Amino acid sequence: MAKLGKRTRAAREAFAGKEDITIEDAVALIKANANTKFDETVEIAMNLGVDPRHADQMVRGVVGLPNGTGKTVRVAVFARGAKAEEAQAAGADIVGAEDLMETVQGGTIEFDRCIATPDMMPIVGRLGKVLGPRNLMPNPKVGTVTMDVKEAVEAAKGGQVQFKAEKGGVVHAGVGKASFDDAKLVENIRAFVGAVSAAKPTGAKGTYMKKISLSSSMGPGVTVDVTNATGN
Repeated sequence: MAKLGKRTRAAREAFAGKEDITIEDAVALIKANANTKFDETVEIAMNLGVDPRHADQMVRGVVGLPNGTGKTVRVAVFARGAKAEEAQAAGADIVGAEDLMETVQGGTIEFDRCIATPDMMPIVGRLGKVLGPRNLMPNPKVGTVTMDVKEAVEAAKGGQVQFKAEKGGVVHAGVGKASFDDAKLVENIRAFVGAVSAAKPTGAKGTYMKKISLSSSMGPGVTVDVTNATGN
């Protein structure tokens, strides 16, 4: 068995015996132990009582975090003409049509969010096998297939986070940086949990939110009290 480093041992000791605590206590614990040389992302993982293989149990949505993510989001937009110009003016990093499709097909994906105008979907649809597994496929349900390119680009750049239930019913996302003030992280986390709660599908049966865990990029995870997180 590999020998644990000093920092890892100290973090595990700090987290030992702590579970189902308040969001405030969890944030304080995570920040106190996020002591790597880079600004770690604070991450949330939610285990939901759904089976996303069934359409009526899929959880998907988008939420604008009130204090942003602290991350620079690279945005690609599939558009032509005036809408392409609108995207560029709004701050999109990559704008194109067939040329962008060929770039992506060639394996170059240098963006974190993909937006498309409706008329571009026949082209974007050919990239389903490439963008789908990376959760980058534009979708009208989360506002990434739209004629309002300016708003979509600005939202993506301003701290909007998409979420989607993965295999096993887990929703995972970054909700800020360890350098954020405690109160700002707590506010972001509550906003994210609220959005996932509001996205409860009609087919969900039994307990919807089973477990909520928080961690930093390089730190251990800690479970938070679901009742405290949801306000129920």
